[in-house]
Amino acid sequence: MKLLITGASGLFGSKLAEMAMTKGCEVYSGYNQEEPAFGTPIQFDIVNENRVKEVFKKLNPTVVVHAASLTDVDKCETNRALAWKINVEGTKHIAIATKASYAFLVYISTDYIFNGEAGQYKETDSPDPINYYGLTKLRAEEIVKDLMNDYCIARPSVIYGSHATADKINFALWVLNKLNRNEHAKVVANQWNSPTLNTSLAAMTLEIIKRKLTGLFHLSGATRISRYEFAKLIAQTFNLNEDLIVPSTLSEFSWAAKRPTDSSLNTSKAQQTLRTKPLYIHEALEQFKLELTQKKKNTAKSSATSC
Repeated sequence: MKLLITGASGLFGSKLAEMAMTKGCEVYSGYNQEEPAFGTPIQFDIVNENRVKEVFKKLNPTVVVHAASLTDVDKCETNRALAWKINVEGTKHIAIATKASYAFLVYISTDYIFNGEAGQYKETDSPDPINYYGLTKLRAEEIVKDLMNDYCIARPSVIYGSHATADKINFALWVLNKLNRNEHAKVVANQWNSPTLNTSLAAMTLEIIKRKLTGLFHLSGATRISRYEFAKLIAQTFNLNEDLIVPSTLSEFSWAAKRPTDSSLNTSKAQQTLRTKPLYIHEALEQFKLELTQKKKNTAKSSATSC
């Protein structure tokens, strides 16, 4: 299988490339600025339609996972032209090129396509985004549906993992860094989602690719939890001082974009369909801890060797 991943330098894309390689896939890792750690690096900007066509013509992939996106929610709100160009037009370029290559497309969307008034959203629930980021991701979903025959749309929620990307640190690592420095972490207590370990999302994505499952899947973690409770569980998992975690409310933050109050996802379809099940929060955090521990051991071994 010849797999092309866009956004392969990101938290999810890099993990997917790493895991796909261990399964013997021929992995091409698309990126715009930061060169990926895994796979054969292919530099291109998804906004550049001609460059996208050039890359696809050269590689002729059999599977494409489109994870490249502008995910900074506030930046999407304040720079709507850029958000539309990357998230909507960029996705259209990828979808057209994927279809021309007769390849299978997996598009990575978001829980933020929902308004957050109900929570535990199923794949059959109607989207109603309340910020521009969510709107662009919804429009991209619609483009994929309109243009593609063989596709899967996957919606995760609050992706976290054991490494930081060049442009930002994920929520779980941010909490750990705060607590390890004995600093207070101000965390929203009245916002709920379904935190998704990048390793779990990558594993489920690989099964979807292998079985060529089509349609729409909520591939988030299996637990609905508030940001505050999630932070507390992180502290407990790593035996850190959870009293440093300070509860706050959404209204206390002066964000440019509105956040849905409860964008948690119902993963029943994935639980019933996939052999690789969405992880519940405790097992996901144990996996997260294991990965961080192994990463520290590898770093220590590497330092000892270089000395």
